Amino acid sequence: MAAAAETPLTGVAWAAAPEAAPAGWTAITVTVEGAAANLGKGFGHKGGGYLCVCTGGAQAAPGPVVTDLQVLSDRSPQPPGYTRIPEFPEPRTGVSRKKRVYVKLLPLDAAETAVFDLKLSSKTKALPHYMKIGEIGNFAIWCKKGPVLKSKAQPLSAGLKQLSLQSPDSDHKSPTARCSIKRTSQHESLYDTSNIYGLSAMDGVPFTLHPKYESKLSSGSNAILADLNVKSLADIEKEYNYAFVVERTAAARLPPSVC
Repeated sequence: MAAAAETPLTGVAWAAAPEAAPAGWTAITVTVEGAAANLGKGFGHKGGGYLCVCTGGAQAAPGPVVTDLQVLSDRSPQPPGYTRIPEFPEPRTGVSRKKRVYVKLLPLDAAETAVFDLKLSSKTKALPHYMKIGEIGNFAIWCKKGPVLKSKAQPLSAGLKQLSLQSPDSDHKSPTARCSIKRTSQHESLYDTSNIYGLSAMDGVPFTLHPKYESKLSSGSNAILADLNVKSLADIEKEYNYAFVVERTAAARLPPSVC
């Protein structure tokens, strides 16, 4: 019997018999082919032996989850960060274990990936989407890993708001008010670096004085372009006055000699 794939495993253990597994633990009694999954010989126990898993249950408080498993011989040293799986009932002294199973446990909040399922098969069987972690007796042990979904993930909108360049007070303003440049005074600085919306559209545009006026100004001076002729509105209207005589003549259907 396989563990639920939706919940990470919170423990892996060995039980002398299926009924020896405590409450909350599920013994893997059959392989994927349907054969009995008795691992007693692999554990050096004549009576029998079964792997069992625990998912903690849906109502259980978040705790450590299984992030990795290793099957090693009894002569191999214990890997750093791994613990040997428990045995039900308590292990008896003097019993030889030819193979040992180690698990790596991490808190749920610290785990990026976890083991979601554990299966047994014959040595010649291949299980898609499962990773083979070792062999015990005539069986191969497979585990299925996946990413851990954190239950208290930060909302995406809150994360994006933290990356925003806008101030908190700008949330209640209209887009037009945020993007416009306030020009309440002639002395108001156009280059207000405290807000990106205080920049002008002309910032960074190169400016070059016309060669006609370069000789009139000295470097670093505040000279006035006195040669410039400033025209009033009346001067402009007088200079560009157009009487529309041709248009009026055409409208009256009169010969051009009248003009």
